[in-house]
Amino acid sequence: MSDILLETRNLETFYGPIMAISGISLVVREGSIVTVLGANGAGKTTLMKTISGAVDCKKGKVLFRGAEIQNLAPDVVAGFGIGHVPEGREVFPFMTVMENLRVGAWGRKDHDAVARDIEQVFAYFPDLSAKREGMAGFLSGGQQQMLAIGRAFMGRPALMILDEPSLGLSPLLTRTIFQIVRRINREQGVTVLLVEQNANAALQVADHGYVLELGRVAMEGPSSELIESEDIKEFYLGKAEAGVRGEKRWKKRKTWR
Repeated sequence: MSDILLETRNLETFYGPIMAISGISLVVREGSIVTVLGANGAGKTTLMKTISGAVDCKKGKVLFRGAEIQNLAPDVVAGFGIGHVPEGREVFPFMTVMENLRVGAWGRKDHDAVARDIEQVFAYFPDLSAKREGMAGFLSGGQQQMLAIGRAFMGRPALMILDEPSLGLSPLLTRTIFQIVRRINREQGVTVLLVEQNANAALQVADHGYVLELGRVAMEGPSSELIESEDIKEFYLGKAEAGVRGEKRWKKRKTWR
């Protein structure tokens, strides 16, 4: 039996006449953490929205456990066992922390297990426990990100998609978030597809990585190899003063395709 949980084959997605992703194929194996890296505009968020059903693709396939799910409604995709934490957190600000978590469990009938999972979320994110009856809109940015992840966890997904979880967070909070993501993966068996611009943090926790450039896969491989790549180091991990030179060199590389 294949251990491939999610696969995309030659995906093409457009915004009007503009092609956002072009022929993207990737594989996410069950129990792994896979990261997708790329500069702004590379197509990372569009890829995630295409997988989760928020955006329709024009060509290609999205396979989840071998079944085609491309262009299905987001709630149907979620029912297959895919939880999507979108960029920008997007909690329900006028609902309490507890209400947000219960929304995440909307399709579940196992009430005792739901109660246990809520306490598990508070165990992973102790900052939320003391604010469980507080409005989500009054949480800090880091706490809102914790809540968004916790809400996705409450659906008991087989696959959790995280889009830029470190966006706007301090280095300390970023490390905390990634540590918890890895714990959820290892302890709960949740497969993770992680979109990030913080390449160093992402590659430290991921098993495999894909690098997107202008809507295409430019490079892929085990995270341990990507983090040692000179191109990755120059473009993502190098010093700030090398950034412009690295970006120009990145765009000129033709051998990656």
